[in-house]
Amino acid sequence: MTNIKNIVILTRQKKYSNLKSTKYLFLLIFILLFSGSNFAFQNESDKLPRPKLVVGIVIDQMRWDYLYRYYERYGSDGFKRLLDEGFSNENTYISHLPTSTGIGHSTIYTGSVPAVHGITGNSFTFNSTGKGVNCVGDVNVQSIGTSSNDGQKSPVNLLVNTIGDELKLATNFRSKVIGIAIKDRGAILPAGHAADAAYWLNYKRGKWITSTYYMDKLPQWVDSFNAQNLAEKYLAGDWNTIYDINTYAQSTADNKPYEGLLKGQESPTFPIKTSELYTSEDYSVITGTPFGNSLTLDFAKKAIEEEELGARGETDLLAVSLSSTDAVGHRLGINSIEVEDTYLRLDKDIAEFLNYLDKTQGKGNYTVFLTADHGAAHNTQFLQEHKMPVYPADLSMMKKEMNELLEEKFQIKDVIRNVGASMVRFNYKLINENKLDEQEIRDVCMEYLRRDPDVLFVVDFNKVGDAAIPEEIKSRMVNSHHPERSGGIQYILNPNSGPSTQKGTSHSNWNPYDAKIPLVWMGWGIKKGGRSVKQVHMTDIAPTVSSLLRIQPPNGNIGKALNEVLD
Repeated sequence: MTNIKNIVILTRQKKYSNLKSTKYLFLLIFILLFSGSNFAFQNESDKLPRPKLVVGIVIDQMRWDYLYRYYERYGSDGFKRLLDEGFSNENTYISHLPTSTGIGHSTIYTGSVPAVHGITGNSFTFNSTGKGVNCVGDVNVQSIGTSSNDGQKSPVNLLVNTIGDELKLATNFRSKVIGIAIKDRGAILPAGHAADAAYWLNYKRGKWITSTYYMDKLPQWVDSFNAQNLAEKYLAGDWNTIYDINTYAQSTADNKPYEGLLKGQESPTFPIKTSELYTSEDYSVITGTPFGNSLTLDFAKKAIEEEELGARGETDLLAVSLSSTDAVGHRLGINSIEVEDTYLRLDKDIAEFLNYLDKTQGKGNYTVFLTADHGAAHNTQFLQEHKMPVYPADLSMMKKEMNELLEEKFQIKDVIRNVGASMVRFNYKLINENKLDEQEIRDVCMEYLRRDPDVLFVVDFNKVGDAAIPEEIKSRMVNSHHPERSGGIQYILNPNSGPSTQKGTSHSNWNPYDAKIPLVWMGWGIKKGGRSVKQVHMTDIAPTVSSLLRIQPPNGNIGKALNEVLD
């Protein structure tokens, strides 16, 4: 239409007012309309078939078995609908270590691994400088929506493209890409570099914020949403079980000594008086309740409406991460009534969200995939109660004793910076200043770790090819090692390792309880009602979405498209 309008304007400018000129004008318009030239209108059938909207849902700390652990109490329109109407990859594994939020979200949306995409943990240290950073920390941007530094975040540390970046490139940036999560890293890393926006929650104010990486001020609709103060409204209603507490058959008793407390809570029991656990200056308690998930999906629905996602003639991408499941699990453990109730409530929230997508996009016009960034281990005390073996690994003692050995040999203190996330990280600044032999340092640490009864395997990355360990575990180590952002030694603890005084649960290991995740697809372009037990990987998600959309996979992708998923 634009070309025809220009011709009319040009004709008027040249004062072609006689009848002959008018006939010429209409003849030219006729040729443009019906010729095969690039100026003609394309038939609707020529438009590349794509869904209106792709929605990625990442449930933080959702073990694969949660799809079925509470299956009998799920409604028909949430998790069950995804399984019945979609396709489930029942044997999906994480291909990296440690299993953590920052790495998981990056891997899902890039099809890559830490060795390539560079996100080696929720925080990490640059070996060359000794500088530690939050995985999305960026001092070169400013907060938008808060006066605190909570908004000084961006994808600056992510070294490769995401699905959203590739969708932007494929449509010459006409598509919109937005990331939303309570956690900053859960919003920023999935959205990628070229995203229109990423929003995360300022815990103190209970408001959604962003950074100057994306915009100079919050859109009016975000300000209006924040003005509703929904965090306060959710918390004011307290948290009780949605069913009779005596019917929670998948959980242990409500009060166990290894269950942690919310700030201000006296015992880990229902009802939880959330109305008494927040102030107008601190709404952080919402992150440890199922209401955090509800608030996130409320905001996601508002973003779809106000940003007209899926309604502008281009395929858009919305990346939603539900973070409260992680906080509840960490505090209380897998077998708690609180975790069971959180998933039963989440099932209802997901049902409502899918119903909203049906109404706004049209059923069958959008694609959803649901997965997790990692799983979680059972609490060690809970396992001991049931006569299962546990190994009381003490990482602080491990670091202390190795540093003592190194000090004895080199007369230098604190050569090891930390031993978390299954890695031994060296203080390279100290090593270089004192001209120490790094390989000698590695050898001392390797000898110590080989003798530690809690350590199953250990690898010096200078000699990884010589490591006599199962190939599956070795490949995950190799996938995770970035020379500038990883430790020089990686170790594997025995299964069910952790302090005997542990509260709640944790994660980060190679074992299936941490590394096997749900992966369910539904909607446009997805086979209906299918299941596969073939082993696939978290890295396969991004290339599968790319194949669905007929776009390039992200530039760091090492995964393979799951052909069995696509219709």
